[in-house]
Amino acid sequence: MSRRAATPILGILPPVTSEHGYLHGYRPEERERLHRQARFLEPMVHDRLPFRRRRRLLEVGCGVGAQTEILLRHFPDIHVTGVDINDEQLAEARRFLGTVPWAVGRFDIRKMDAEKLDFEPESFDGAFLCWILEHVPSPPRVLGEVRRVLAPGAPIVCSEVLNATFFIDPYSPDTLRYWMEYNDRQIEMGGDPFVGAKLGNLLSSVGFRDVTTEVKTFHLDNRAPGERAEFLAYWSELLLSGAPALLEAGKVSQDVVDGMTRELDRVARDPNSVFFYSFIQARARAW
Repeated sequence: MSRRAATPILGILPPVTSEHGYLHGYRPEERERLHRQARFLEPMVHDRLPFRRRRRLLEVGCGVGAQTEILLRHFPDIHVTGVDINDEQLAEARRFLGTVPWAVGRFDIRKMDAEKLDFEPESFDGAFLCWILEHVPSPPRVLGEVRRVLAPGAPIVCSEVLNATFFIDPYSPDTLRYWMEYNDRQIEMGGDPFVGAKLGNLLSSVGFRDVTTEVKTFHLDNRAPGERAEFLAYWSELLLSGAPALLEAGKVSQDVVDGMTRELDRVARDPNSVFFYSFIQARARAW
């Protein structure tokens, strides 16, 4: 099969609907949160990435450029081309990267539909996707396009959510109600909050080879109180960032949001609290 054509994928592709969008919205507060999130998760997301001796890296869903900065810092020989669909995110990425000394002359930020990449075949020798496939209506289409524009042997790394793994103690019923509606709303908007578990199938179905997956887990209890407190603060911010959209859609009430806020504060102050969450990082090569 020619690598110049997108590989047929398994199953029926879901349609792009008017409901498709980004649950967290594009407010300035969300752009700031994305910068903090990238730095907070950097040790796990960017651990031992296979991009040494690479020169032309494609970042799909570059957002505000937060991951781009980390990639440029870790790999001083690469040039990153970042693509995204939202004008506000793209403007922030250009602004932010313009303030980073080691990014000068090493990045290109473009507005582009990830399902229709405007690049020639074999334009890149590496690809990085982080927290993007959960938001798109057809991950296979995106991955098929990425494979098309990668050179033979080029590595791809995808980090994605697996929201079924979330657990906190003490028991927090409003938080769990909110979390279920959060995931349901993401599905209604064309996304997939469980896509991490499917990465192996997805990458294989569009023609990637040497596919491996790694489960990366946060299991925090009173053995690491400082790290647990830090992560609970991050997670609370993540949850609350979706509240305006969930309230507007009628998925949750203000009472549930207020109850969740109280529960998360209680969990953060409990010396025996537990937080558990796993995400999946998949690696493969294009052929």
